[in-house]
Formats: sequence, C-alpha cells, structure tokens
Amino acid sequence: MSSNNSKGYFISKGIDGFFLIFSDVIAFIGRFFKETFRRPFEWNELVKQSYEVGYRSLALITLTGFITGVVFTKQSRPSLAEFGAQSWLPSLVAIAVIKSLAPLVTALICAGKVGSSIGAELGSMRVTEQIDAMEVSAVKPFKYLVNTRIGATTAMIPMLMLYTAFVSMMGSYLDIYLHEQTSFTFFVQSAFSKITFLDFASSIIRSIVFGFTIGAVGCYKGYNTTGGTQGVGKAANAAVVTSMFLIFIEEVIILQIINYFR
Repeated sequence: MSSNNSKGYFISKGIDGFFLIFSDVIAFIGRFFKETFRRPFEWNELVKQSYEVGYRSLALITLTGFITGVVFTKQSRPSLAEFGAQSWLPSLVAIAVIKSLAPLVTALICAGKVGSSIGAELGSMRVTEQIDAMEVSAVKPFKYLVNTRIGATTAMIPMLMLYTAFVSMMGSYLDIYLHEQTSFTFFVQSAFSKITFLDFASSIIRSIVFGFTIGAVGCYKGYNTTGGTQGVGKAANAAVVTSMFLIFIEEVIILQIINYFR
C-alpha cells in the first residue's frame, strides 16, 4: 500500500512539475511579445544576432544542403530507373526538397548550432551574474538579450531554408547532369512544374515557426540557467534536444494543417 502511495506521489509531483514549467514557458513567451512592441528597439543588437545566426551558419548549411541534394538524387535514381522514369528525377527532388527536406534539415542544423550557442551564451551570462548587473543598469536585459535573439532566428531561418533548397537543387542538378546529361533549362522546368505557391508558402511558414522555436527554447533554457558552470552545459544540451523534439512535433501538426487546405 505504501508502495502505491509513493508511486502516486511521484506521478502527482511529476504532473505538477510539468504544468509549472508549461506555465513558466507561456509567461516567458508572453513577455517576449509584450517587450517586442515597447521602446527602445535594439536594432543594432538584432542585426548583430542576425549576422551570427545567418552568415555564421552559411558554411555548414552549404555543405549539408549540397550533400542532401546529391544523396537524395543518387538514392532515388535506381527506383525510377526500374520504370525507365529517370526524367522524373528533377521534379521528384524538387518536391522532396522544397516541401520537406529544406525546412527540416535547416531547422535541425540550426537547432544544433544556433540553439546550443544561445543556450550556452545566455547561461554563462546568468551564472556569472552579468544579467543581474544589466538589470541594475539602464539596459533591459530581457529585451536586449532575448527579443533580439528570437527575432534573429525567426527572420533568418526562413532565409537559410531558401538557401538550403537552392544549394540542394544545385547538388541534384550536378549529379543528374553527370549521369543523364540533362540541360539546366530542362532541369529547372521539370523541377518546378509540380511546385505550387502553397508548397513555397508552407515551407516558409514552417521555417518561421521552427526559427521562433529554436530561438525561444535556447533563450528560455539559457536565461533560466542555474547550477553554475555545470548548468551552462545542461542548458546548451537541453536547448538542442528540446528544440529538435518540438520541431518534429510542429512538422507533423503543420503538415496536417497544410494537407487540409490542399
């Protein structure tokens, strides 16, 4: 009987903890939106963070996107070759990249690179009491640190997604050209013949949601870091794991909504 009581106690405590964290996250996001429309607007810091998120990620995004396009093309060719349908490769790759791969690959790469960086940076500032010092001064730490970083990820992830899609298609074209000697004009016409405005719009919307998620999770974990330097590592790790988990959940939900409007 005592064992059942202890199990019930821990389950109840776990549920209470979940709802406490959930309410804290909602309050954190609500504070972000409230601070967004209040002066002063930290444009210089926003531009700096956009540079860190966008430009600093280009090398990794370029390599990943190019390999994605080449590998997907190579994997798809044997299946289409069985039916003599190699000419469908450009449209198949375009549908896969633009509809799914580009937003998801970009978000996962940035969750690992940008999310961990934000979590570690804000976490180190919290444990070294730099944020507390900013609260005493005239600077608003939440607006300066959190709003600018979430704004940067929300704005730059869609741009990186479009760049990833472009690089992936170029990698696919290079592989198709080397094997089928397909002209670039035919490749472009075939690739985009099956792509609609809704496909582009859905990818951009998903990238915006993914970018906001990466920034919000990284900032929340870093801004609320406890436990000294060990807590900084935990915050960076939690930012990556939580962001990726939420990205997959959002992918499923948004895909269901988009399919409803098709």
